[in-house]
Amino acid sequence: MSDNILEIRNMKKHFHLGGGKILKAVDRFSIEIKRGETFGLVGESGCGKSTAGRTIIRMYNATSGEVLFNGQDVHKLNGKKLREFRRNTAMVFQDPYASLNPRMTVGNSIAEGMDIHNLYTGKKRRDRVAELIQAVGLNEEHINRFPHEFSGGQRQRIGIARALAIEPQFIIADEPISALDVSIQAQVVNLFKSLQKEHGLTYLFIAHDLAMVKYISDRIGVMYLGNLVEVTTSTELYAKPLHPYTESLLSAIPIPDPEVERVRERIILEGEVPSPVNPPSGCPFRTRCPKAMEICAASMPAMKEVYPQHYVSCHLY
Repeated sequence: MSDNILEIRNMKKHFHLGGGKILKAVDRFSIEIKRGETFGLVGESGCGKSTAGRTIIRMYNATSGEVLFNGQDVHKLNGKKLREFRRNTAMVFQDPYASLNPRMTVGNSIAEGMDIHNLYTGKKRRDRVAELIQAVGLNEEHINRFPHEFSGGQRQRIGIARALAIEPQFIIADEPISALDVSIQAQVVNLFKSLQKEHGLTYLFIAHDLAMVKYISDRIGVMYLGNLVEVTTSTELYAKPLHPYTESLLSAIPIPDPEVERVRERIILEGEVPSPVNPPSGCPFRTRCPKAMEICAASMPAMKEVYPQHYVSCHLY
Protein backbone atom coordinates (compact mmCIF):
# COMPACT_ATOMS: atom_id res chain seq x y z
CA MET A 1 0.00 0.00 0.00
CA SER A 2 1.26 3.48 -0.91
CA ASP A 3 2.46 5.91 1.81
CA ASN A 4 -0.03 8.43 0.38
CA ILE A 5 -3.67 8.13 1.38
CA LEU A 6 -4.58 10.91 -1.05
CA GLU A 7 -3.06 12.05 -4.36
CA ILE A 8 -4.63 15.02 -6.11
CA ARG A 9 -3.50 15.82 -9.64
CA ASN A 10 -4.42 19.14 -11.24
CA MET A 11 -7.91 19.23 -9.70
CA LYS A 12 -10.19 22.03 -10.90
CA LYS A 13 -13.65 23.06 -9.78
CA HIS A 14 -15.45 25.67 -11.90
CA PHE A 15 -19.02 26.89 -11.46
CA HIS A 16 -21.07 28.04 -14.47
CA LEU A 17 -22.92 31.23 -13.52
CA GLY A 18 -24.89 31.74 -16.74
CA GLY A 19 -24.29 34.29 -19.47
CA GLY A 20 -21.06 32.50 -20.35
CA LYS A 21 -19.46 33.41 -17.00
CA ILE A 22 -17.36 30.82 -15.17
CA LEU A 23 -16.28 31.12 -11.54
CA LYS A 24 -12.93 29.37 -11.17
CA ALA A 25 -13.16 28.45 -7.48
CA VAL A 26 -10.31 25.92 -7.65
CA ASP A 27 -8.15 26.22 -10.73
CA ARG A 28 -4.90 24.36 -10.18
CA PHE A 29 -4.59 22.06 -7.20
CA SER A 30 -2.10 19.19 -6.84
CA ILE A 31 -1.07 17.71 -3.48
CA GLU A 32 -0.23 14.40 -1.84
CA ILE A 33 -1.24 13.63 1.74
CA LYS A 34 0.59 10.86 3.62
CA ARG A 35 -1.13 8.43 5.96
CA GLY A 36 -1.27 9.69 9.53
CA GLU A 37 -0.23 13.27 8.75
CA THR A 38 -2.06 16.57 9.08
CA PHE A 39 -1.93 18.69 5.95
CA GLY A 40 -2.86 22.32 6.64
CA LEU A 41 -4.49 24.43 3.92
CA VAL A 42 -4.36 28.21 4.41
CA GLY A 43 -5.28 31.39 2.56
CA GLU A 44 -7.62 34.37 2.68
CA SER A 45 -11.40 33.95 2.84
CA GLY A 46 -12.80 33.17 -0.61
CA CYS A 47 -9.57 31.67 -2.00
CA GLY A 48 -11.17 28.26 -2.63
CA LYS A 49 -10.03 26.27 0.44
CA SER A 50 -13.49 24.99 1.43
CA THR A 51 -14.44 24.27 -2.20
CA ALA A 52 -11.23 22.24 -2.58
CA GLY A 53 -12.11 20.23 0.56
CA ARG A 54 -15.67 19.57 -0.60
CA THR A 55 -14.48 18.54 -4.06
CA ILE A 56 -11.95 16.10 -2.58
CA ILE A 57 -14.66 14.45 -0.49
CA ARG A 58 -17.03 14.50 -3.52
CA MET A 59 -19.65 16.84 -2.12
CA TYR A 60 -18.91 18.61 -5.43
CA ASN A 61 -17.87 16.85 -8.62
CA ALA A 62 -14.48 18.00 -9.95
CA THR A 63 -14.52 19.86 -13.28
CA SER A 64 -11.28 18.09 -14.25
CA GLY A 65 -8.23 16.41 -12.73
CA GLU A 66 -7.88 13.36 -10.52
CA VAL A 67 -8.53 12.75 -6.82
CA LEU A 68 -7.00 9.39 -5.88
CA PHE A 69 -7.97 7.98 -2.47
CA ASN A 70 -6.08 4.77 -1.66
CA GLY A 71 -5.19 4.65 -5.37
CA GLN A 72 -8.79 4.90 -6.65
CA ASP A 73 -10.17 7.93 -8.51
CA VAL A 74 -12.91 9.25 -6.22
CA HIS A 75 -14.84 10.89 -9.07
CA LYS A 76 -15.14 7.63 -11.00
CA LEU A 77 -16.48 5.55 -8.11
CA ASN A 78 -20.06 4.32 -7.93
CA GLY A 79 -22.14 1.70 -6.15
CA LYS A 80 -20.30 -0.36 -3.53
CA LYS A 81 -16.93 1.37 -4.13
CA LEU A 82 -18.45 4.83 -3.62
CA ARG A 83 -20.18 3.64 -0.42
CA GLU A 84 -16.81 2.32 0.81
CA PHE A 85 -15.19 5.69 0.08
CA ARG A 86 -17.95 7.51 1.99
CA ARG A 87 -17.36 5.15 4.91
CA ASN A 88 -13.62 5.93 4.98
CA THR A 89 -13.90 9.73 4.84
CA ALA A 90 -15.68 12.32 6.98
CA MET A 91 -15.97 16.07 7.34
CA VAL A 92 -16.11 18.44 10.33
CA PHE A 93 -17.85 21.64 9.25
CA GLN A 94 -17.05 25.25 10.07
CA ASP A 95 -20.32 26.29 11.68
CA PRO A 96 -21.25 24.14 14.70
CA TYR A 97 -24.63 25.91 14.84
CA ALA A 98 -25.68 25.05 11.27
CA SER A 99 -24.12 21.59 10.90
CA LEU A 100 -26.35 19.77 13.42
CA ASN A 101 -30.01 18.98 12.82
CA PRO A 102 -31.94 20.92 15.52
CA ARG A 103 -34.71 18.27 15.53
CA MET A 104 -32.39 15.34 16.25
CA THR A 105 -30.96 14.44 19.64
CA VAL A 106 -27.20 14.53 19.91
CA GLY A 107 -27.11 10.73 20.18
CA ASN A 108 -29.06 10.28 16.94
CA SER A 109 -26.91 12.88 15.15
CA ILE A 110 -23.75 11.01 16.13
CA ALA A 111 -25.25 7.65 15.19
CA GLU A 112 -26.64 8.77 11.81
CA GLY A 113 -23.52 7.67 9.89
CA MET A 114 -23.49 4.32 11.71
CA ASP A 115 -27.14 3.76 10.71
CA ILE A 116 -26.46 4.63 7.05
CA HIS A 117 -23.53 2.20 6.86
CA ASN A 118 -25.19 -0.48 9.06
CA LEU A 119 -22.24 -0.51 11.47
CA TYR A 120 -23.94 -0.99 14.85
CA THR A 121 -27.44 -1.76 16.10
CA GLY A 122 -29.19 -2.06 19.46
CA LYS A 123 -26.95 -2.09 22.56
CA LYS A 124 -23.73 -1.89 20.51
CA ARG A 125 -25.01 1.29 18.86
CA ARG A 126 -25.86 2.86 22.23
CA ASP A 127 -22.49 1.84 23.69
CA ARG A 128 -20.63 3.23 20.66
CA VAL A 129 -22.42 6.61 20.92
CA ALA A 130 -21.61 6.76 24.66
CA GLU A 131 -17.97 5.91 23.93
CA LEU A 132 -17.72 8.64 21.27
CA ILE A 133 -19.36 11.34 23.35
CA GLN A 134 -16.92 10.61 26.17
CA ALA A 135 -13.97 10.54 23.72
CA VAL A 136 -14.69 14.19 22.78
CA GLY A 137 -14.94 15.32 26.42
CA LEU A 138 -18.72 15.35 26.94
CA ASN A 139 -20.90 13.30 29.31
CA GLU A 140 -23.16 10.33 28.61
CA GLU A 141 -26.11 12.31 29.95
CA HIS A 142 -25.77 14.68 26.95
CA ILE A 143 -26.88 11.96 24.50
CA ASN A 144 -30.63 12.68 24.75
CA ARG A 145 -30.32 16.46 24.60
CA PHE A 146 -30.81 18.68 21.54
CA PRO A 147 -28.17 20.94 19.87
CA HIS A 148 -29.68 24.21 21.19
CA GLU A 149 -28.79 23.12 24.74
CA PHE A 150 -25.04 23.26 24.00
CA SER A 151 -22.41 25.95 23.57
CA GLY A 152 -20.49 26.42 20.28
CA GLY A 153 -17.46 24.52 21.58
CA GLN A 154 -19.62 21.62 22.75
CA ARG A 155 -21.43 21.49 19.39
CA GLN A 156 -18.12 21.34 17.56
CA ARG A 157 -17.12 18.41 19.80
CA ILE A 158 -20.40 16.71 18.84
CA GLY A 159 -19.53 17.33 15.16
CA ILE A 160 -16.15 15.65 15.71
CA ALA A 161 -17.83 12.68 17.45
CA ARG A 162 -20.21 12.38 14.48
CA ALA A 163 -17.25 12.34 12.06
CA LEU A 164 -15.49 9.64 14.12
CA ALA A 165 -18.61 7.45 14.35
CA ILE A 166 -18.01 5.72 11.00
CA GLU A 167 -14.35 5.04 11.92
CA PRO A 168 -12.93 6.93 8.92
CA GLN A 169 -9.30 6.90 7.76
CA PHE A 170 -9.38 10.52 6.58
CA ILE A 171 -11.12 13.62 7.99
CA ILE A 172 -11.45 17.05 6.39
CA ALA A 173 -11.75 19.72 9.08
CA ASP A 174 -13.10 22.83 7.37
CA GLU A 175 -12.30 25.89 9.54
CA PRO A 176 -13.34 23.83 12.60
CA ILE A 177 -12.31 26.48 15.15
CA SER A 178 -13.09 29.80 13.44
CA ALA A 179 -16.62 30.07 14.90
CA LEU A 180 -15.40 29.31 18.44
CA ASP A 181 -14.20 31.53 21.28
CA VAL A 182 -10.41 31.82 21.50
CA SER A 183 -10.50 30.11 24.92
CA ILE A 184 -12.15 27.04 23.35
CA GLN A 185 -10.08 26.89 20.14
CA ALA A 186 -6.98 25.37 21.75
CA GLN A 187 -9.10 22.71 23.49
CA VAL A 188 -10.66 21.63 20.18
CA VAL A 189 -7.29 21.57 18.36
CA ASN A 190 -5.75 19.50 21.19
CA LEU A 191 -8.72 17.14 20.90
CA PHE A 192 -7.99 16.71 17.16
CA LYS A 193 -4.35 15.92 17.97
CA SER A 194 -5.12 13.36 20.67
CA LEU A 195 -7.77 11.62 18.54
CA GLN A 196 -5.32 11.45 15.64
CA LYS A 197 -2.74 9.72 17.85
CA GLU A 198 -5.33 7.33 19.26
CA HIS A 199 -7.03 6.35 15.97
CA GLY A 200 -4.21 6.84 13.42
CA LEU A 201 -6.25 9.46 11.53
CA THR A 202 -5.17 11.59 8.57
CA TYR A 203 -6.41 15.19 8.44
CA LEU A 204 -6.81 17.93 5.88
CA PHE A 205 -7.05 20.94 8.22
CA ILE A 206 -8.46 24.04 6.47
CA ALA A 207 -8.01 27.36 8.27
CA HIS A 208 -6.93 30.96 7.96
CA ASP A 209 -5.37 31.18 11.44
CA LEU A 210 -1.72 30.56 10.56
CA ALA A 211 -0.52 30.23 14.15
CA MET A 212 -3.01 27.42 14.82
CA VAL A 213 -2.22 25.73 11.50
CA LYS A 214 1.49 25.71 12.37
CA TYR A 215 0.69 24.06 15.71
CA ILE A 216 -1.37 21.20 14.27
CA SER A 217 0.08 20.61 10.77
CA ASP A 218 2.99 18.51 9.51
CA ARG A 219 2.91 20.17 6.07
CA ILE A 220 1.09 23.26 4.79
CA GLY A 221 -0.25 24.38 1.41
CA VAL A 222 -0.89 28.08 0.76
CA MET A 223 -3.77 28.97 -1.58
CA TYR A 224 -4.47 32.18 -3.47
CA LEU A 225 -7.42 32.72 -5.83
CA GLY A 226 -8.03 29.00 -6.37
CA ASN A 227 -4.35 28.13 -6.93
CA LEU A 228 -1.76 26.50 -4.69
CA VAL A 229 1.24 28.83 -4.54
CA GLU A 230 3.49 27.14 -1.96
CA VAL A 231 3.73 23.72 -0.26
CA THR A 232 6.26 22.64 2.37
CA THR A 233 6.65 21.44 5.95
CA SER A 234 5.18 23.53 8.74
CA THR A 235 8.62 24.39 10.17
CA GLU A 236 10.11 25.31 6.79
CA LEU A 237 7.17 27.53 5.79
CA TYR A 238 7.50 29.70 8.87
CA ALA A 239 11.31 29.77 8.83
CA LYS A 240 11.79 30.33 5.09
CA PRO A 241 8.66 31.47 3.18
CA LEU A 242 9.42 31.77 -0.55
CA HIS A 243 6.26 33.11 -2.20
CA PRO A 244 5.57 36.88 -1.73
CA TYR A 245 1.98 36.04 -0.74
CA THR A 246 3.16 33.65 1.99
CA GLU A 247 5.56 36.32 3.25
CA SER A 248 2.70 38.83 3.53
CA LEU A 249 0.46 36.33 5.37
CA LEU A 250 3.19 35.49 7.88
CA SER A 251 4.03 39.15 8.45
CA ALA A 252 0.46 39.68 9.69
CA ILE A 253 0.80 37.18 12.58
CA PRO A 254 1.30 39.10 15.85
CA ILE A 255 4.39 38.10 17.85
CA PRO A 256 3.99 38.19 21.66
CA ASP A 257 7.20 40.19 22.15
CA PRO A 258 6.89 44.01 22.17
CA GLU A 259 10.57 44.52 21.21
CA VAL A 260 10.33 42.27 18.12
CA GLU A 261 6.90 43.65 17.21
CA ARG A 262 8.18 47.24 17.32
CA VAL A 263 10.94 46.73 14.71
CA ARG A 264 9.18 44.13 12.58
CA GLU A 265 8.07 45.21 9.13
CA ARG A 266 4.55 44.35 8.05
CA ILE A 267 3.95 43.59 4.37
CA ILE A 268 0.69 45.33 3.51
CA LEU A 269 -0.72 44.25 0.17
CA GLU A 270 -2.15 46.87 -2.16
CA GLY A 271 -5.49 46.53 -3.93
CA GLU A 272 -8.29 43.99 -3.70
CA VAL A 273 -8.31 40.24 -4.34
CA PRO A 274 -9.33 39.82 -8.02
CA SER A 275 -12.61 38.08 -8.85
CA PRO A 276 -12.35 34.34 -9.58
CA VAL A 277 -14.83 35.03 -12.42
CA ASN A 278 -12.24 37.24 -14.13
CA PRO A 279 -8.79 36.27 -12.76
CA PRO A 280 -5.66 38.09 -14.00
CA SER A 281 -3.52 36.59 -16.76
CA GLY A 282 -0.35 34.75 -15.80
CA CYS A 283 0.30 34.59 -12.07
CA PRO A 284 -2.95 35.13 -10.10
CA PHE A 285 -1.09 37.13 -7.42
CA ARG A 286 0.73 39.55 -9.77
CA THR A 287 -1.81 42.42 -9.41
CA ARG A 288 -0.97 42.72 -5.68
CA CYS A 289 2.61 41.43 -5.66
CA PRO A 290 5.33 43.90 -4.62
CA LYS A 291 7.88 41.86 -6.62
CA ALA A 292 5.89 41.44 -9.87
CA MET A 293 7.84 41.36 -13.17
CA GLU A 294 6.80 41.46 -16.83
CA ILE A 295 6.89 37.66 -17.14
CA CYS A 296 4.30 37.38 -14.34
CA ALA A 297 1.57 38.80 -16.62
CA ALA A 298 2.63 36.62 -19.56
CA SER A 299 2.65 33.12 -18.05
CA MET A 300 1.54 31.12 -15.04
CA PRO A 301 4.63 29.98 -13.07
CA ALA A 302 5.02 26.21 -12.70
CA MET A 303 5.15 24.62 -9.25
CA LYS A 304 8.80 23.74 -8.70
CA GLU A 305 10.88 22.20 -5.90
CA VAL A 306 13.29 24.96 -4.81
CA TYR A 307 14.55 23.19 -1.65
CA PRO A 308 13.96 19.54 -0.64
CA GLN A 309 10.19 19.13 -0.09
CA HIS A 310 9.66 22.89 -0.55
CA TYR A 311 7.58 23.72 -3.63
CA VAL A 312 6.66 27.17 -4.89
CA SER A 313 4.85 28.60 -7.91
CA CYS A 314 6.69 31.87 -8.57
CA HIS A 315 8.84 33.33 -11.40
CA LEU A 316 11.37 34.57 -8.81
CA TYR A 317 12.71 31.03 -8.55
